[in-house]
Amino acid sequence: MKINCIAVDDENLALSKITRFAEKVEYLNLIKCFDNAIDALLFIKQNSVDLIFLDIKMADFTGIQLVESLKNPPLIIFTTAYDQYAIKGFELNVTDYLLKPIEFDRFLKACEKAYAQMQTQLKLKERAEDNSSTSSLTTSEPKSAKKENESIFIKSGGTFVKIFINDILYIEGMKDYLSIYTTNDRVLCLQNFSSMLQMLPEDKFIRLHKSFIVSIDKITKIHNNEVEINKKVIPVGITYRKHFEEVMKKLI
Repeated sequence: MKINCIAVDDENLALSKITRFAEKVEYLNLIKCFDNAIDALLFIKQNSVDLIFLDIKMADFTGIQLVESLKNPPLIIFTTAYDQYAIKGFELNVTDYLLKPIEFDRFLKACEKAYAQMQTQLKLKERAEDNSSTSSLTTSEPKSAKKENESIFIKSGGTFVKIFINDILYIEGMKDYLSIYTTNDRVLCLQNFSSMLQMLPEDKFIRLHKSFIVSIDKITKIHNNEVEINKKVIPVGITYRKHFEEVMKKLI
């Protein structure tokens, strides 16, 4: 699988570095470079682009404005010297956020994330073609029948991300978002706790705070109305305390 990508940066040295790095990654097809976001926008509207390596602070039209102007943006990897836009990057669901000066190993890691997301998108497209109904992304089995190695698809921005249920550590509410922490990643999604619980096996997950759902199997410590998962201390809210105690009594 080839990823058709472009690079947008108002610094020629930065574009040269991305070009050099891209040549070392066999699945990247860097089709064009731009020194401004306006020309890049026109190109994207007329051509198929899977991924953009995008600088943020540029004259006249910023990288953030470019992303926000696209109805269905491709995958985005921000390449910038400024770390204060990281939260905005999460809100725009960018694939990665690279701080300059960029080293090749970090560049490659970002590309691997983009490649994985592209694979997920292709599988979803193939599944949709086989079945016109999107019901195949969910299951009608009782929640208790879900298996540990089963996976769910979470819509994160414009991308469906496959997450193995047994990899989930805990889920944290962040204003309008849920942040799903797994053994090796973090996925942001626009979803509420009720709908998330419907997707998870009820014998494996429990809500123990207004801002947290946890995997029962991943709890390593319980002390003073707090639990610990992967060194993260999570409070047990008063509203959820009685139910949590009942569940834990059955397990201990």
